Amino acid sequence: MRKSKPKKRILLPDPKFNDVLVTRFVNDLMVDGKKSIALSIFYDAIDIVEEKMAKKEEKPALDIWKQALENITPQVEVKSRRVGGATFQVPMEINPIRKRSISVKNMILFARKRSGKGMAEKLAAEIMAAYKEEGAAFKKKEDIHRMAEANRAFAHFRF
Repeated sequence: MRKSKPKKRILLPDPKFNDVLVTRFVNDLMVDGKKSIALSIFYDAIDIVEEKMAKKEEKPALDIWKQALENITPQVEVKSRRVGGATFQVPMEINPIRKRSISVKNMILFARKRSGKGMAEKLAAEIMAAYKEEGAAFKKKEDIHRMAEANRAFAHFRF
């Protein structure tokens, strides 16, 4: 490659939970640079999760959110490879940074598509669904894994 890789920017942890993953999530949730609104949406969603689930699960809401993200994180994905004249869907393992970004983006995308009153409620509903291993984001992960399993015969085209 001609260009060098850009340096990774260091993210500051969020003010309430002091966690860098929360900052990463809020940055993806943010629209038009409105970070304070994105932060309030996230914190409200965590409060709703705390209200509805944390008592039953006996875990803090942040741990429930982290487990939900873990539940929708794909381990493999398929990439298109041209071999000869044919294009094959080749299953490949995903690098950890990409895994995290895929899970975060899927959770936000499917929370936005949900029906509900406000974004905080939609996000809370998606977090709770992902924690219980159901919902659209979890289904997306299952579909990705199913595609990779179906194309396992082409795994030798990896390079």
